[in-house]
Amino acid sequence: MHWLKRLFQFYIISNIHVALAVCCLVVITLLNFGMKIDIKLMGFIFFGTVSSYNFVKYFGLARFHHKRLAPWLRHIQIFAFLAFIAMLAFAVQLKPKTLMAASLIGMLTFLYSIPILPRQWFLDKKSNLRAISGLKIYIIALVWTGVAVFLPIIDGVYPIGYDVWIYATQIYLYVWVATLPFEIRDLQYDSLKLATIPQQIGLNATKFLGMILLVVVVLLEFFKDDYHPMNPVIVVLVMAVTALFLMFSKKLQGQYYSSFWVEGIPMLWLGLILWLY
Repeated sequence: MHWLKRLFQFYIISNIHVALAVCCLVVITLLNFGMKIDIKLMGFIFFGTVSSYNFVKYFGLARFHHKRLAPWLRHIQIFAFLAFIAMLAFAVQLKPKTLMAASLIGMLTFLYSIPILPRQWFLDKKSNLRAISGLKIYIIALVWTGVAVFLPIIDGVYPIGYDVWIYATQIYLYVWVATLPFEIRDLQYDSLKLATIPQQIGLNATKFLGMILLVVVVLLEFFKDDYHPMNPVIVVLVMAVTALFLMFSKKLQGQYYSSFWVEGIPMLWLGLILWLY
């Protein structure tokens, strides 16, 4: 059983779980708009998410402690490198427009983690987008929306019309709210200079704001011109689950409360669609 626990821990810390969650949102997008699943695009997104998330999370550790890396971090580095190679193998098979859109999202991810911007823009010494006061959650939601909504839409040559923008807004708000349990968990670690939502308005106000935005996600479903009759039911169920996780979020969370359960909500979302459609 010990090896199963270590395997599960690697599954979480190597961001495979995150990559699967993103892929689930991509499949949800494809199903919502009646498009076919493209294995090349799915492979690119999965391995791109694994490599980029590991880069963002562990870049600083590898940069400053490369001479005495812990064995687990060395394994993550090797895994992330292999994922990057796999991403490139899928990338060369994609359409030019898809690659261009992916490059823009990749640039945003790069600027989020690498200290190359003018330091006078920041409140501390880290010259990256992540260090700009209060910006972190908006960048995360924007990147996830770009990958989960616009990449498959562009790749499938689907017109970006009214319903796409409504759906993109729903995904943006959902990801924004789903990030709040992580920010609540990180209250004990984050610098006050980051000005995260819980730091700015407090724990209870953060939860209330999240609940309001989840209601907005549900209401937006009824503004679409074309949707499956079961979609409102599914959206209500998924947003209700998200609301429960947000409601019970606290600074001292279980080890996998956010990193597994909250992160895994898109899998529930996709499962409901496959079951009820």
